[in-house]
Amino acid sequence: MSVADTESPAVYHVRPLDINRRIIEVQCRIRSPDPAGQVLSWPAWTPGSYLVRDFARHVLSLVATDRDGREVTLRKTDKATWRAVPIVGELLLSAQIYAADPSVRGACLDRSGLFINGASAFFRIHGLENERHVVHFSPGDQAGVESWEVATTLARLTGAEWEFGAFEAASYEELIDHPILVGAVSRDEFTAEGVSHAIVLAGSHDADLDRVTSDLATLCGQQMRFFGGAVPISRYLFLVRLNGEGFGGLEHRCSTALVCHRDDLPCVGATAADSRYRKFLGLASHEYFHLWNGKRIRPAEFVSHEIDREVYTRQLWVVEGITSYYDDLMLLRAGLISVQAYLEALGQLLTSVFRTPGRMRQTLEEASFDAWIKHYRPDENSPNSQVSYYRKGAMVALALDLEVRLRTQGRISLDDIMRVLWRTHGDAGHGLAEGVFEEIAAETSGLDLGDFFRAALRTTQDPPVGILLAQFGVRLNMRRATGHGDAGGTAGTPNEAARVWLGILIRSDHGRVIVKHVLDDGPAQRAGLVPNDELVAIAGRRIGTASLAEVTRRLRTDQPVEMYLLRREELLRVYVTPAEAPRDTCYLTLDQQATGDALSRRQQWLGFSGE
Repeated sequence: MSVADTESPAVYHVRPLDINRRIIEVQCRIRSPDPAGQVLSWPAWTPGSYLVRDFARHVLSLVATDRDGREVTLRKTDKATWRAVPIVGELLLSAQIYAADPSVRGACLDRSGLFINGASAFFRIHGLENERHVVHFSPGDQAGVESWEVATTLARLTGAEWEFGAFEAASYEELIDHPILVGAVSRDEFTAEGVSHAIVLAGSHDADLDRVTSDLATLCGQQMRFFGGAVPISRYLFLVRLNGEGFGGLEHRCSTALVCHRDDLPCVGATAADSRYRKFLGLASHEYFHLWNGKRIRPAEFVSHEIDREVYTRQLWVVEGITSYYDDLMLLRAGLISVQAYLEALGQLLTSVFRTPGRMRQTLEEASFDAWIKHYRPDENSPNSQVSYYRKGAMVALALDLEVRLRTQGRISLDDIMRVLWRTHGDAGHGLAEGVFEEIAAETSGLDLGDFFRAALRTTQDPPVGILLAQFGVRLNMRRATGHGDAGGTAGTPNEAARVWLGILIRSDHGRVIVKHVLDDGPAQRAGLVPNDELVAIAGRRIGTASLAEVTRRLRTDQPVEMYLLRREELLRVYVTPAEAPRDTCYLTLDQQATGDALSRRQQWLGFSGE
């Protein structure tokens, strides 16, 4: 045992045990176990993702031995907790964990490498949470693993950079907030505002890594300057796993874990920032903004870090909604996307809110509070019963920003409020108590914002974004969707007015048309369709996902049409009366007639004139 190990009360050893069976081994040597019987447990959830995931369910085996190798009895006391019988001397715990979660929230082992989100692998040693933890990563005896590289922001104790070795964390909370990516990676390093950064890619790709690195350096510098040059880290990693499917990210204190399709990254020779690459940059921007808003500016309820049960807050819209507002705006201000591309993305975001009937049932504060049972556990009725605190939160952030800018004649903005919030709570390490954000917004702006927050957070009213945007020389236009794949953001096609509406959202299952959602008060609901019905024929014509658009294009409003469907293997016939498609699709345009104050406001807001 090394000197570093003897100084730590908890020393973990992690290695791939069986790649084909996707099993990792996590051992922990406890120098002085609890004399009453050491207790250990796995977290129920991981910070940043508000769903009880019960990581203990992936434990295949857990054994304990004393320093002489004799087995020590473990008794399981609940779904995630074990207690060892009292012993004198060191206690060695050894767990085998099934690692097959392709997301950013768990552990995943395959031939391409190993990813570990700490909460999924490192069990908590009760009583030692605030003590120093040491972790050794080794290749084990799996063929080819010895050449893998290790990427993590855990503080290194032994080994050269990117090599297997030992690392340390000051506490258990810190230990599980530094994800680890191990594999045959490609990587590039860069500096932003004097701070070391790196992007690490796991998975085959043909990406123009130089371009991605350059764009990330520009983006990170923009966000650092936004917060007044305040940088709470000395090094940052973008850990990116490239898959054939999946998209998402999870923020951490000095890094982020991202999952995307390999084709989301630009290939060598590509010059334009297409929609897929813009989406990737938006994801990176979102998670990087969490470095301030989310990891350090955080609800007071999350300061305790109780991760064995749900922790409720009405402020997720601050953490996620405001961050969702700034992610694409930061790309624009950094010069990585055009004004047109930004307005298209903003139009798509607003469209997603306008198309959600659930926004008329659930307030933004309720959406935040109920994340544990609704946002992360969607079902077939979710569009009718809930609203996203990401998207509705971003809409409210937009409205707040424009409202404050307008009423203070441009002297104050949401930018200023966020910087004050950083100084008073993020940098100072104080949790954000409920209502404090509203107080800081009012104090910073000098405005009475009570009516705004009451309506935006505690009622189901839509913020008046159209009226506000008009004062900044931007027109909010509403039209009908042109088809099931129309996400909004653009003007659409000339014949869009003729489209009819059935009030359903569909999914494809090998060419079959499956009803995913039935929207409240729509034609399909009135006709008796329910989620998971398979649409077989409309107006005497068999349909599949390839032919659905053509068949529905020929329908007429207010004329009942015969429809056949399969429900639990039973063939049913219903009559649906199509309605005129609602104008719920948004796109934004620059007002070419805007002059003077509106143009000045627009330039201050966007950072570009847009001309």
